[in-house]
Amino acid sequence: MGLNSVSVSLVASTYLRGFPFSISSSSHSPLLSSSNSILNTTSKSPISLSTRKFSSMDNPKVPPQKEFPLGIDQETEEQYAFHSNLLQQFTSISSIDKAWLFKSHTASSEGMMFSVSQPNLLANKKRKFVLSSTVTKRSDGSVTLQWAPFPVEMTGVSVMVPSPSGNKLLIVRNAESEGPCRFEIWSSSCVEKEFLIPQSKHGSVYADGWFEGISWNSGETHIAYVAEEPSPAKPTFNDLGYKKSGSDDKDSGSWKGQGDWEEDWGETYAGKRQPALFVINITSGEVQAVKGIDKSLSVGQVVWAPSNEDSSQYLVFVGWSFETRKLGIKYCYNRPCAVYAVKALHNSKTNETEIHSTEDAQALNLTQIISSAFFPRFSPDGKFLVFLSARSSVDSGAHSATNSLHRIDWPKNMKFDQSAEVHDVIPVVLCAEDDGFPGLYFSSIPSDPWLSDGHTLIIPSVWHSSQVLLSVNVLSGQISRITPADSNSSWSLLTLHGDNVFAVSSSPVDVPELKYGTIVEKEAGIKEWSWSDVSNPIYKCSDKVRSLLSALTFSVMKISVKDAYENPTKGASKPYEAIFVSSKTKKSGTCDPLIVVLHGGPHSVSLSSFSKSQAFLSSIGYSLLIVNYRGSLGFGEEALQSLPGKIGSQDVNDVLNAIDHVIDLGLASPSKIAVLGGSHGGFLTTHLIGQAPEKFVAAAARNPVCNLALMVGTTDIPDWCFVESYGTKCRDRITEAPSAEDLTLFYNKSPIAHLSKVKTPTIFLLGAQDLRVPISTGLQYARALKAKGVEVKVIVFPNDVHGIERPQSDFESFLSIAAWFNKYCK
Repeated sequence: MGLNSVSVSLVASTYLRGFPFSISSSSHSPLLSSSNSILNTTSKSPISLSTRKFSSMDNPKVPPQKEFPLGIDQETEEQYAFHSNLLQQFTSISSIDKAWLFKSHTASSEGMMFSVSQPNLLANKKRKFVLSSTVTKRSDGSVTLQWAPFPVEMTGVSVMVPSPSGNKLLIVRNAESEGPCRFEIWSSSCVEKEFLIPQSKHGSVYADGWFEGISWNSGETHIAYVAEEPSPAKPTFNDLGYKKSGSDDKDSGSWKGQGDWEEDWGETYAGKRQPALFVINITSGEVQAVKGIDKSLSVGQVVWAPSNEDSSQYLVFVGWSFETRKLGIKYCYNRPCAVYAVKALHNSKTNETEIHSTEDAQALNLTQIISSAFFPRFSPDGKFLVFLSARSSVDSGAHSATNSLHRIDWPKNMKFDQSAEVHDVIPVVLCAEDDGFPGLYFSSIPSDPWLSDGHTLIIPSVWHSSQVLLSVNVLSGQISRITPADSNSSWSLLTLHGDNVFAVSSSPVDVPELKYGTIVEKEAGIKEWSWSDVSNPIYKCSDKVRSLLSALTFSVMKISVKDAYENPTKGASKPYEAIFVSSKTKKSGTCDPLIVVLHGGPHSVSLSSFSKSQAFLSSIGYSLLIVNYRGSLGFGEEALQSLPGKIGSQDVNDVLNAIDHVIDLGLASPSKIAVLGGSHGGFLTTHLIGQAPEKFVAAAARNPVCNLALMVGTTDIPDWCFVESYGTKCRDRITEAPSAEDLTLFYNKSPIAHLSKVKTPTIFLLGAQDLRVPISTGLQYARALKAKGVEVKVIVFPNDVHGIERPQSDFESFLSIAAWFNKYCK
């Protein structure tokens, strides 16, 4: 049942470091459990993997002439009822978003806090909660965690950030409407301070993981953060016409006009036009915008610099500039950016710290010699700054590519000669030898990633089809893989515990597990990382889910390139990979139906990690072939750059080659193959059913790119259309008025050019608020298919963007995909 509005100190008295939180009363449902279905089901019997079709004759109580609601036939209704309970059990599995460790007064134990999320289907949003524990080290180096008896829900919380000492906690609650943001400073027992920041000061605080930047200064007196700049004034009108500024705005007979339209930052940032930098004094509540930052910059990822010789405090942040148009920035690492420093605080003669606001304190660009610099992190001693760069992406135009890591030596007097000297720590890897390090592929650096030596980073990175954890010496550039080399599972980093690591490991057939890594000394002084399991209540799943997953297995296949002779680079001729998921017990002479799963991007990757939706499809009797075609992340820059200019051909052929590979191995039947993909994966899905119309018995496309000629004029990333169609030579060819020749090429590169050959029944799942691949492209293709007699189903989610990630939409999407595939594949 919902909790009443009370202040609770659930863990403060029992655990070494915990914070009480204000719990809002709610009409939400109880936490979803494996024993409670949120959708009505018609059968409580165990799920059968039988491939027979449903019939009303199976249940004599169902009248054969039963009328069904418009748009839902009997078969669809029974499919929905049959699978909805199982999908709900997968959906309800929680996930860890972040974790923090807190110092204690005893050497044997420490406090730990986990930020956890779980889809709330009835409320159609993610439920966020905090679970606390006490960490105790054992004599063998492993740890045990004593968990709080219950989690505490964080209603309306946008972001939370502990202070450096762990004695305070910042809670930010962004207003859902045009109201003030609320800042709360918590101690272990109460709210110490609460501030309401009006819209006239700034809009909502960015908490999205990209522009997001919230940083406490070392004295824990001020917090720097990124928020939306105040909206410009809008004209006011009434029944007599225009009202001049300064007149009474409380007149009920007036209304606000729209004013000038301004560019925003595209997909997921609708209405977000100008992230700016602010500092709040947590004693007085005074908020000031940081001066000296050019208005052409959008800022993010702020951190405090170490104190310098004159006791002034500087902020280091990332700035993105724009000229005539802001292009979509979400998932687009090819947007030029730089690391800047600006003076923010100054100790006055009265020894009181003041917010610095002199106009001559201009922000200094520290990385002028490199086209991309983001996620700055200072070493523990403050002697150097490291940052990530996507310069290979900026220079080529590919929206994501191989990263590089760099270091700047930090001067105490903050005097740089024009631009700081940038040292290369990890360069871009063009072509990995055999199974060697393929390059850096990750999008963030943890807030505190350092081992005790002060110069070794622990970071995640994609290594072929898996994510691994790496140890990086930023002085020597030495790289070590610290997660098991013989494992195909994927690993994500939670937090460091001294020189040890808390991480999460999972696979396509294994629910995530909490792991603890330590360095152990072997014979001859050789040191290795050892990993142990940590018992936890977070990744709990039903017995049915665990049983179904235990019957599955997976492998990572290497697929040889067929057109190696056409590629001028060595990296583009090396094998790519596919993840194959299937039943452990294959029936003699038969194969389960196969779903080919295709990622978007195209410069993205499908990892060998746990996916609730894919695990659900595997559990209802399908094998999965998850293809990382050339152009995917994790295989070196030459392989990635082989795709631009060849979309619709090289990637299509790589997928067909992977399908033939598993058919030749006897792992799939050529008569029972379906294909599923979103975004560029939807581009490939609709290309495949046109270029290989006899190959697929069913298809599902989520926000697919179907017609580049239509998309280029409506998308937030028109540059993508040019780079992926023409190649990297056209990275600067962004025009709002493509030529007739451009439009012809775009059309010929698109799935719609092969529409006349399509015969595969296809379901389309479209987000009406998608700015990346506007809904018009999918609807145009679906309507054309329907007009030529192909079986088509279209589901439009009115309030969803490109990812279709709202809980109800995601649930209905994959329930519908399962019903569609069952109709044609089984």
